[in-house]
Amino acid sequence: MTALPRAILFDLDDTIISAYSRPDAAWLVVVDEFADRLAPLPPLAVMEAVMTESRISWEDPAWQQRWRMRLNEARRGIVIGAFRRLAAAGHAIPSDEVAVALADRYSAYRQEQMHLFPGAHAVIDGWKQRGVKLALVTNGAAEVQRAKIARFDLAHRFDHIQIEGEHDFGKPDERAYRHALAALDADPATTWMVGDNLEWEVAAPQRLGIFAIWHDLLGEGLPPGSAIRPDRIIRSFAELMP
Repeated sequence: MTALPRAILFDLDDTIISAYSRPDAAWLVVVDEFADRLAPLPPLAVMEAVMTESRISWEDPAWQQRWRMRLNEARRGIVIGAFRRLAAAGHAIPSDEVAVALADRYSAYRQEQMHLFPGAHAVIDGWKQRGVKLALVTNGAAEVQRAKIARFDLAHRFDHIQIEGEHDFGKPDERAYRHALAALDADPATTWMVGDNLEWEVAAPQRLGIFAIWHDLLGEGLPPGSAIRPDRIIRSFAELMP
């Protein structure tokens, strides 16, 4: 697409705001805070066990379906599972009470560290001033996502806000994109989708004819062997400045 869009669909987490990227680094900060309560377990071993348990859990579609709207509870289960994994390897582990406290501290730490990407308001406002219709299309629980939208002063900046928890569908379900397009009275051929998830914000919208822009927030490029090819790649949200 060489012409400017008539509508843009924006993802929220790790697109407009920094939210959940680099979980390994975030977990390492938190387990370091808990070093005394985790002893004699080394913090690095705990972080690695949590990351392994998290990956296995989130790769299970049935597990995702059950917990995706209850992230804080999901994290508690993941940490307890990681402790069980360490115990099976012969390590002495703390109580489930410590596991729950560790998971809750991680959730709080993520909230503390959330922030708008530089230039985010200017980018969104710039497109709106040019008459482009804007939608925020985000997965997640309604209460959690609405709190972020209020915290980062985003509500009035969009013509349409669509949260998975307020509907029976979310990305990458085709209905999510079609519903947003209908709300904006937009044509896929003149619409952009911007987001950090290659399946949700690139491959799925591309199948509907939407121009897909991938936010490569870690600057690592496409995964080796990726069959998904964004129409455009940006490394900072500010690159979308009209």
